[in-house]
Amino acid sequence: MKEAEKKLGGLGEKILKDVDKGVNPNIDIPIRALSNVIHDPKTGMLTLGEKSAKRFFFHTAHAKKFMQTLVMASFCNELLKENIHTSIRDAYYALKRTLPNSDENIFETQVESNSIIVDLEVALNILREQLHLAADVRGKVAGKLVIVDRGDTIDCSKMGSGGWGVPSVVEDIKLKKVDADFVLVVEKNAVYERLNEDRFWQKHKSILVTSQGQAARGVRRLIQRLSLEHNLPVYVLTDANSWGWYIYSVIKYGSITLAHISDRLGTINAKFIGMTISDIERFGLQKFTERATEVDIKRAQEMLKYEWFKHPAWQKELKLLIQKKIKAEIEALSGRGLRFITEEYLPTKIKNQEFLP
Repeated sequence: MKEAEKKLGGLGEKILKDVDKGVNPNIDIPIRALSNVIHDPKTGMLTLGEKSAKRFFFHTAHAKKFMQTLVMASFCNELLKENIHTSIRDAYYALKRTLPNSDENIFETQVESNSIIVDLEVALNILREQLHLAADVRGKVAGKLVIVDRGDTIDCSKMGSGGWGVPSVVEDIKLKKVDADFVLVVEKNAVYERLNEDRFWQKHKSILVTSQGQAARGVRRLIQRLSLEHNLPVYVLTDANSWGWYIYSVIKYGSITLAHISDRLGTINAKFIGMTISDIERFGLQKFTERATEVDIKRAQEMLKYEWFKHPAWQKELKLLIQKKIKAEIEALSGRGLRFITEEYLPTKIKNQEFLP
């Protein structure tokens, strides 16, 4: 919290100095666009380049956003002082109000306020969670993991069928006991429930995590902490389509939209365990595939050009999707039996170390 307060204070002091000097007050904000996203060969992570833009107070195109940025910064400063957290949705409503003596709102939509939060985050080089701003909770955990969350001790092996819900902010959570050989991250909640019911995490001494689609920031940060702080391999299981594969790449390398914090959210040693287009023939799933849409194919064609998908194994799978025009969900494995995934597919791949990079 001290780091966040210091950076917010530094922003305020910088603006005051501009005013004292008679300089047009401005905020320097790195550009968040694909043109300024770099795949760093040293770290393997996606990161922002050096391009930035200044946001000025005395500028007709910048004035409103400049005001919004300072209002949000002031709001976060109050959160830190009072030591309370709030959601990005609450932040929008708390600041939406009409400006005094006008009919103009500070924010018209949450899209506006969300964008300003990310601008503030990237300008200060800090996580929004450190500013006490949280998003909706998404993601669950089961397995031999004991944590301490705000004084409460939680055993993730004794959470029933649901598992422990991963909060948006995991910075202050203590990983008290970790008794696992690896972390298995599953895209689909239904598949997570199948694996949890079959006690996969117990039979294979692992921690089971569901991202429930594109992984939320809290989930990505927790995965990274488990990997780095406890030296655990991370295996990711998604659908055999371009969208599922991109979910994996975000967990591993970071995302284009959040490239400025990839070092705090990405897990570079993560490996892809499945599914692939090659799995369809190998495991006899031909009758359980779906036809790839034009959108699926277009996305795969885009991914072929991404530096982080240049490995021959990924080029092969992307090209197979495009050529065969097919895709498959993880649930397609149930065509071989409901427990096929827990008793054969995953154990076989883990035993033989059959992963994509």
